[in-house]
Order: sequence, then C-alpha cells, then structure tokens
Amino acid sequence: MRSATEQPEHQTKAGQAEPAVSVIIVNYNAGDRLLRCLEHLGAQTFRDFETIIIDNGSEDRSLQDAQNSTAVNLRLIEAGENLGFAAANNRAAEVARGEWLALLNPDAYAEPDWLAALMKATQTFPQVDAFGSTQLDASDPTVLDGAGDVYSVFGINYRGFLGWPADMTPADGESFAPCAAAAFYRRSRFLEIGGFDERFFCYGEDVDFGFRLRLWGGCAVQVRDAVVRHEGSGLTGRKSDFALYHGHRNRIWLAYKNTPPMLYWMTAPLRYTANAALLVMATVTGHGRAVLKGLRDGYGGLARF
Repeated sequence: MRSATEQPEHQTKAGQAEPAVSVIIVNYNAGDRLLRCLEHLGAQTFRDFETIIIDNGSEDRSLQDAQNSTAVNLRLIEAGENLGFAAANNRAAEVARGEWLALLNPDAYAEPDWLAALMKATQTFPQVDAFGSTQLDASDPTVLDGAGDVYSVFGINYRGFLGWPADMTPADGESFAPCAAAAFYRRSRFLEIGGFDERFFCYGEDVDFGFRLRLWGGCAVQVRDAVVRHEGSGLTGRKSDFALYHGHRNRIWLAYKNTPPMLYWMTAPLRYTANAALLVMATVTGHGRAVLKGLRDGYGGLARF
C-alpha cells in the first residue's frame, strides 16, 4: 500500500495556533458535492477549525476544484489509492491538530451553527468523547436522514429515526453511536481506542467504534441542534450492490468482534433469523447475490478477528 502524502497547506497562515477542531473530509470522486460541502463549512459561525481533505485516488476534478476553493483553509492529503473510508479517516486523524475531530462526508452540508452546537455539547457533557449530528434529507429537509446509529439484538445496525418527520427529532441524549457522516470525536480518545477498524473498509466502522467505546466505558450523545443536510450514500448509492455487500459483511464482523461471548451465542438464533429474512427481501428486490456474498464473506472472514 502506498503511503499517504500530505501536500503543502492551502491558504493557511504560517504560525497559526492549533485549532480547536479538525474537520476531516474523505473524498473519492465526489464531484461538485465536495465544493458544496466546503461552501457550507465556510459559513460556520464557529471559526476555530481547520479542514483536512484526504483524497482516495479520485479520478474526477473534485480535488482540483477544492484546491481552488476560497471557502475555507485546507490541508490536502493525497492517499494515491482508495484506502477506504475507515483507513482514510485514521490517516487524517493522525495528523490532525485539533482537540476534536469533526468527520464530515462530502455529501453532507452543514448548517451554519453545526460546529457551534457540537462545541456547546462538549461543555454540557464534559465526560463524553463522541457526539452525533441531526441529519436531514438533503432532498427534503422536512424528513430525517438519521439521528444517531442504532444497534439491535438482531445484529443489525441502522440510522435511528431514518425517514421520520424532522419535527420529531429527539432532544439531546445518549445514542449507541454517532453516524460518521457527521460525527464529532475527541481526538485523543479516538486514537487511544484505535480509530476505525480498517478491515471494514467502509460501512459499519462508526458503529463498531461506538461499540468499542462502550466496552471501554464511554458513551455517545446525539446533539439535536447540530444539523447537516445529507444525501445519504450519495456517492455509492444506499441500495447499490457495493453498499449492500459491505454493510452485510461488516455487521457480521461487528457482532463477532464486540459482543460478549455469552451474549453472542445467546442471541445467535435471532441474528440467523434476521440474516435469512434480509436475504429473502434482497432476493425479491434483485440484490440477493450481493447480500449472499456479504454474508458468506462475513462468516468466512471471522478468523481475521
């Protein structure tokens, strides 16, 4: 694997003090979504942040266009190849200068008070190391795209409140894990726990991290007023074979590597039943092959853990 190389900082003043927040954007052929994402960052009311773009070998003009953007100061890292979402975020976290890491997808567009609301939450909940954002559907902001990640006894992880009316967004409170499309982590804790599991490549790595954070003794809080408008798998497609394969494979790994042994075997029948039901549903909709391959590689890859 070719190592990531950091390019000279773009539009950043020499001798600048370390920022409070490092916003990390993983780019892979994001097109004009990346510029829109940067424009929304440029409108933040909280200004003490740096923006790091790590590019996973994009073949479009998104990275070149970002370099010409004047919306925010940028640090650019060219990975040279597609490291995956998990590994790319880890690389950027290692060189980030902020106390807090704000992970943001290029298809997530932050409202002006997004960072301000998250920073306020760190003061309200000083012992918490992970915070999640309210995600509105970018195409219909009256509908929620998610409000924190959920993990069920059936071994299925999903975005909580997906599809609910936006006026039913829950108040600030504990969630299982933040969705990494717009998540906020204390950098020291993120690195201490090991960051994202790079074996996942993409999908489910945020829930896996949240699970490990809980086993470590921490928790996550969902922040109502930290709002982004999210396209939701705008780059890979929410129901694409790519997303379905990685999602189903990774949830098999997530359960195996994190669930306490007695609980893992006690709940195994529920997970097997869920697997069968999901495979049938995928077959009916024409995605059975991708889901079957995900299940096969999931159980077949357990030796990696």
